[in-house]
Amino acid sequence: MSEQNVEEEHGLEAGQDNVRVIGLDVHNPVFFISAVVIVAFVIFALIFQDYASNALQGLSTWLQTTFDWVFMLSANLFVLFCLVVAVTPLGKVRLGGKEAVPEYSYAGWFAMLFAAGMGIGLMFFGVLEPMYHFNNPPLGAQAPVVDGEVVQSAVPRARELAMAGTIYHWGLHPWAIYGVLALSLAFAAYNKGLPLSVRSVFYPIFGESIRGWIGHVIDIMAVFATLFGLATSLGLGASQAMAGLNELYGIPNTDLSTVILILLITAVALVSVLAGLDAGVKRLSEINMVLAILLLGFVILVGPTVAIITGFFENSWYYVKDFASFSNWIGREDEAFMHGWTTFYWAWWISWSPFVGMFIARVSKGRTVREFITCVLLVPTMVSILWMTAFGGTAMDQFLNQGYMGVQDTVIDYVPELSLFAMLADLPLAAISSLIGIILVIVFFVTSSDSGSLVIDTITAGGKIDAPVAQRVFWCIFEGLVAVVLLLGGGLTALQAGAIATGFPFAILLVVMLYATWKGLAAEER
Repeated sequence: MSEQNVEEEHGLEAGQDNVRVIGLDVHNPVFFISAVVIVAFVIFALIFQDYASNALQGLSTWLQTTFDWVFMLSANLFVLFCLVVAVTPLGKVRLGGKEAVPEYSYAGWFAMLFAAGMGIGLMFFGVLEPMYHFNNPPLGAQAPVVDGEVVQSAVPRARELAMAGTIYHWGLHPWAIYGVLALSLAFAAYNKGLPLSVRSVFYPIFGESIRGWIGHVIDIMAVFATLFGLATSLGLGASQAMAGLNELYGIPNTDLSTVILILLITAVALVSVLAGLDAGVKRLSEINMVLAILLLGFVILVGPTVAIITGFFENSWYYVKDFASFSNWIGREDEAFMHGWTTFYWAWWISWSPFVGMFIARVSKGRTVREFITCVLLVPTMVSILWMTAFGGTAMDQFLNQGYMGVQDTVIDYVPELSLFAMLADLPLAAISSLIGIILVIVFFVTSSDSGSLVIDTITAGGKIDAPVAQRVFWCIFEGLVAVVLLLGGGLTALQAGAIATGFPFAILLVVMLYATWKGLAAEER
């Protein structure tokens, strides 16, 4: 049977199973189950904050220590899959068919990839993570600071591993996770005529069964993973923006202030939701890209410019050199690094993959598979290396060569939301650059909330991309509420625990997705 019109042949057109309820066009039962469970979670977590926080953190710790190999192995498989597909004849397949043309320019496309993919994360961890790993080197290396004194002989290797470990977490692996789901969704929707929903990816395996409970369960898992992954990012962004406002303007950094900030930004995101994809997310993403480039350029120019430029190439080599060591999970001496950082990151990226993957799929029609993988994997990885080199490298230079303790103190006391502002405080025009940093975090917050609402709405509407705006408004509000209850119930630790708990089952789903996608691409290439 030709799969060109699977949608017509099998009655899988988007929205076929949808029902109208008080003006909502929802995919029964995905919307109802997802909405009821999320609403119940918000109410329960608000009433029993300590219990909910402890339960999430206990589950997170158990998953990280018992199933670390699942996260590590699956992430490695995603990278391998993308690289193999890109260099084989399957890379010639065009998303949308042979005559399809891209809907967005490279500039607009890259802006949306960057803003949706990990903008908030780069702002939060860009300074903190390299300095943290410098103080606590991975792979069993000697610590370069003992009792407050710098051990010069240990500095070079600690510096190498700090940058390599940071780039490892922000390089090929996360973008391969995003790329696998984005490619799978785009191929299913644009080449096979299936709804833009996670269940569609599994059509080569389950056939028409994806219309039943198998498909419902897959989509519900995607909704939960997306919501908790997004809430983690929103919580990180809110805590960092609040810390910056406290440093610059003395606004009290309290739970109430953070909740108010989340609610205000969620309100702004609602305005963007009402404006639509092109007028809302695309425009905000492009604004954020300009601001990010300005901040990055500023740090490069007024920071240790030569060290940053040479460091880009050196750190890229360190990343390649230690890539295999970081990817191995057997017999590791640095379990704190692997469990506290790597498995958390992989779970976070995996839980966020339905959101980022579907968003990337929606804006990637017309690209060839090879072009898609090259751009989605390599370009963001290069940007991440430059960003971490500029921000993390400047922080290390301030500590090692200037004796500035600002960032070092935020690492020792572990006040992660202040690391960026502590680094900028030692540079010229600190008030202006810090304000730009706060604006960047807030706008990243808005674009993430807006595009996340779009994705969850698409999933719960059975793949429809033009569902009523009221549904997206509903999800936008509850994304903010989930971030609020997690912050109130346990702060950043609870946010991370939520991402890990939902990321684990979805990791297994993504591994199965590799086979389905390969099978579909192979049939198309013939």
